[in-house]
Amino acid sequence: MKKEVISLAINHQSDIPKYQQLVNAINDAIAENLLEKGDALPSVNTICTSNKVSRDTVFKAYSILKENGVIESVPNKGYYVANETKKVLLLLDTFKAYKEVLYHSFVNNLPNNIITDVQFHHYNIDNFKTILNNSKGKYYKYIVMTFDHNDVPAVISDIDADKLLLIDWSVHSNSTNNYVFQDFGKSFFEALKDATDAFRKYKELVFLYPTYTFHPKETITYFKEYCNLFQFKYKIVTNPKLFLLKKNTAYISTSDRMLGVFLEECRNKNFEPGVHVGFLSYNETPMKKFIYKGISVISTDFKEIGTKAAEFVMQDMPMQHYVPTTITLRESL
Repeated sequence: MKKEVISLAINHQSDIPKYQQLVNAINDAIAENLLEKGDALPSVNTICTSNKVSRDTVFKAYSILKENGVIESVPNKGYYVANETKKVLLLLDTFKAYKEVLYHSFVNNLPNNIITDVQFHHYNIDNFKTILNNSKGKYYKYIVMTFDHNDVPAVISDIDADKLLLIDWSVHSNSTNNYVFQDFGKSFFEALKDATDAFRKYKELVFLYPTYTFHPKETITYFKEYCNLFQFKYKIVTNPKLFLLKKNTAYISTSDRMLGVFLEECRNKNFEPGVHVGFLSYNETPMKKFIYKGISVISTDFKEIGTKAAEFVMQDMPMQHYVPTTITLRESL
């Protein structure tokens, strides 16, 4: 063991339990390659004496590390690093098709010795708190998708800034955070401009923004600005029950559920998407280019978000990056 560079010191004034401090210190040492597979750990007695903690505290820490597969014990010899595996937490909001693209891009760009635990908070602050509070010290890096709740900043502030990467949405971020974001405002506006000629075929633009969505509200602001600038008649529908498919109208939707309703209504009324009505869907998925001759999409590149997040895990360098939002025009518009 590289004893001269390994510190298992306990801060007796810290709010973090002493056993958890030991767990964190050993995990950090492995993550930073200060401890390697086969290296011996200090004996229980050594840690007790040097840090003035009880044997129960050390045994609890070592038991947790054994359960997680980080260390192993050899009778009459002591404790050793079991492997050099590093664990990463990927905390997403919900599981959707485009999040699957992000996930696969992320894990496929990591080596085999890095294991990803993926969890979902479902925009529930209690879930968010529980997941992150229970994960302290257990992971090499934390890749976190936040959401708009006042308690979020306090929760993420407890994570070492060098180990935390915020992804997707800039809400509650600051200039010191590592991040890989998409822009739901100006970039969205610029992408809409590329669809102006297609929108001109229609008499009205309708933004479908159902109340159950957690999509950033700034897109509504920029949608209005776009329509006013290019002199489009427009409407915003937040109640899904008030959705009424009208000829010569183009719809922009943040919800794939509303895409299903739109296509069903097209069939019922014998409307041809891209001819009688138009549709622009938010967030690209692998299937949208095949649905009904192709659904036009406005989207960031979730594959790139995953790739950049993996780069953050591997390179141990600060990262602040925005992934562009682009538009792909297909038959639906």
